[in-house]
Amino acid sequence: MQFLYDTHAHLDDEMFDPDREAVIEKIKASGVGLVNNIGSCMESSRASIKLSDKYDFIRATVGVHPSETKNLTMSDIDELREMAKHPKVVAIGEIGLDYHYDDTDPETQKKWFEIQLDLAKELDMPVVIHDRESKGECLAILKQKGIQKGVVHCFSGSSETAKEILDMGLNISFTGVLTFKNAKRAIEALKVIPLDRLFVETDCPYMAPEPHRGTRNDSSLVCHIAKKVAEIKSIPYDEVVRITTENAVRFFNAL
Repeated sequence: MQFLYDTHAHLDDEMFDPDREAVIEKIKASGVGLVNNIGSCMESSRASIKLSDKYDFIRATVGVHPSETKNLTMSDIDELREMAKHPKVVAIGEIGLDYHYDDTDPETQKKWFEIQLDLAKELDMPVVIHDRESKGECLAILKQKGIQKGVVHCFSGSSETAKEILDMGLNISFTGVLTFKNAKRAIEALKVIPLDRLFVETDCPYMAPEPHRGTRNDSSLVCHIAKKVAEIKSIPYDEVVRITTENAVRFFNAL
């Protein structure tokens, strides 16, 4: 497949409010054939579905990011269950643990992470995992739940952690972090990850890759991550595009 698949974007973010339609048209013209718009709260999950209805190449995920779980209710889980039935919803996520900020206490995060993992298992859907500074607790919960249909997004961990994730049967996705000058750890991790377990993503509007670092990111820049993968793996760029897209299409059942 000779088109790029940005597996993790937030095109519903308010940073795109002034020119969203123009940005999405630019993305489509740039050689990006598929984009996952990622739900990170109830509102963004609804917005992701609306975007997928409006644009043929956009897919949606539904889920609540750990930092947004403070006021979550079981009726919200019921709504996520209904939203997940939409034909263009391809995963539950992004869900997980984030201990970087103290906006939501760890016990609350863990409770709703486990409940959303149970929902994904009930629906036999893959999960998009957010793991930031959880000190191994996120992976421990995934192991306990027996989750194998998952991707750890925005990976910047060590090669040892990458091997642990791969041993669990999970996939790994890289953002523009891979292109940063201080990305030595992520580069070493990429070297141990087989191509057939790899996705690329922008996490836009955040994490713009070099040479666009510090600007608003969008899915048209996913090519820079794929180019960096090609450089590190010493394989042709077209091969990275084909393999990562085939991986993601198969994983998300996106066609």
